[in-house]
Amino acid sequence: MVAAQAVVQEMPESFKNKIEEMGDSNIVQARHSEIIDAIDSPEEDEICLDRSQLAMGKSSLSMAAIPPKSPSPEEEGLARRLWIKFKRESVFAMYSPFTVCLASGNLKLETFRHYIAQDFHFLKAFSQAYELAEECADDDDAKLSISELRKGVLEELKMHDSFVKEWGTDLAKMATVNSATVKYTEFLLATASGKVEGVKGPGKLATPFEKTKVAAYTLGAMSPCMRLYAFLGKEFHALLNANEGNHPYTKWIDNYSSESFQASALQNEDLLDKLSVSLTGEELDIIEKLYHQAMKLEVEFFCAQPLAQPTVVPLIKGHNPAGDRLIIFSDFDLTCTIVDSSAILAEIAIVTAPKSDQNQPENQLGRMSSGELRNTWGLLSKQYTEEYEQCIESFMPSEKVENFNYETLHKALEQLSHFEKRANSRVIESGVLKGINLEDIKKAGERLSLQDGCTTFFQKVVKNENLNANVHVLSYCWCGDLIRASFSSAGLNALNVHANEFTFKESISTGEIIEKVESPIDKVQAFNNTLEKYGTDRKNLSVYIGDSVGDLLCLLEADIGIVIGSSSSLRRVGSQFGVTFIPLYPGLVKKQKEYTEGSSSNWKEKSGILYTVSSWAEVHAFILGW
Repeated sequence: MVAAQAVVQEMPESFKNKIEEMGDSNIVQARHSEIIDAIDSPEEDEICLDRSQLAMGKSSLSMAAIPPKSPSPEEEGLARRLWIKFKRESVFAMYSPFTVCLASGNLKLETFRHYIAQDFHFLKAFSQAYELAEECADDDDAKLSISELRKGVLEELKMHDSFVKEWGTDLAKMATVNSATVKYTEFLLATASGKVEGVKGPGKLATPFEKTKVAAYTLGAMSPCMRLYAFLGKEFHALLNANEGNHPYTKWIDNYSSESFQASALQNEDLLDKLSVSLTGEELDIIEKLYHQAMKLEVEFFCAQPLAQPTVVPLIKGHNPAGDRLIIFSDFDLTCTIVDSSAILAEIAIVTAPKSDQNQPENQLGRMSSGELRNTWGLLSKQYTEEYEQCIESFMPSEKVENFNYETLHKALEQLSHFEKRANSRVIESGVLKGINLEDIKKAGERLSLQDGCTTFFQKVVKNENLNANVHVLSYCWCGDLIRASFSSAGLNALNVHANEFTFKESISTGEIIEKVESPIDKVQAFNNTLEKYGTDRKNLSVYIGDSVGDLLCLLEADIGIVIGSSSSLRRVGSQFGVTFIPLYPGLVKKQKEYTEGSSSNWKEKSGILYTVSSWAEVHAFILGW
């Protein structure tokens, strides 16, 4: 705790109190180094010195309150690493209309029958792939494991047969095999037959090693399916409510959430790890490609199931571009970014500042030395962090509010707004933002790494001209140029940025800020002003994505408020004022249960309900789908 406090005093936060929300410390440190590398400085030695000192400042600030790291990817087995790397696809599979309906229990029986028929054909191919892999394995233990896994598939087929007996139909005659199923089964069988890039054709596998390699490739193509179903089974089982009566698809859920199936998925992964131990880096890359391809084919398999019922996902499914308007708002710092923008601006200021014994160029505005800057930032940071907590405590209700009231929360956050404005004034008066080159800011912005999936999501929205959607970024960031540069590097020049702005004299910052969005009240005012400009000629649906207390009012004003990340301060303040936080997926499953023909999804602004997600993949899957 003492160490954490010492670190906090070194460098400023973004006036969002994000110490506990910064993410993996190694990533943050690396991102800072990458960004500073992009900035030209006349004194490389000075930069190196400042970097080492900065490691005790903002970069360490992000590490200070972070719990110990879990094992690094290198310490995990191959199967586990690949599952984590391609977890995005599992999110899209879980958020597909078919799986949401299945989890909710209101999936129409006809659709489930069609799925079972498709899965019947798939499982037969799956069983055959195991059989071929067993033939290739050169180890008796591996052969036995594969044989056991194949028996598990035969048990799944028996479950499918039990469904068919209940329905009084014939699986083989129930439905024509669709293209997604064909594509997936052909991929599996081709892989199991050795039809993989760099592998000899069937019948030409002369050595045991070559055969083992094919077995490893086959397990690499099958492992994603096993792990995905084990994952979905557990997720769905956790959503079962004993008080709601019988879920029509309990048997399916119980099978894939069972200990025996979970054990089979793990057995498959352990075998993949074992078979891949002796493979080269190039051969491991092939397994990675096969794994990823299988994950994408799984998503396509779920998305191909025909649905003749209304669904809550994806959000744009019920969106009529001709008559509706989708307006997406997002915060920037630590919602979109990995590193907070004030940390970047602070580092640029320090590493480009003159040494105390250097003469400044005549045409440059008077600046503090790097040492003076570092000390000043530390004092500002210390004062801010101490007073921020005092401010929060001053307006927190002594007891938790039972019934959410927006006006009460708005009134309370006015105090935080006054505090934020005073803090910004201190920064301006201190002169720490003076003398920063606009080109350095733009270079840093271009190198600023965004959260995984953030850029892809915005690109999909902006490039879909038929969607009739608009994107607005609302941020406390002191310099809008930094935000614009970060998005322009991804070709996202069409995003509307609402932020504060530096003032410049001949491309050098004067230290002054054009104050536009400094507080929660400023943010929600910008949010409402933007909505008003669109008018009421169309039906407007607003979505706000944010991660901090400063986003709270906007999140609640939007038709759909999505909290990304794990901000404890946001949840603490929100919960105390009666705000309810619901994980997005369970929330969607609940809505799907209530969703019937002719009904609306009933998204309500100021309802006091916010939805939480852990990644941009969830945001993407919910709003846009696969």
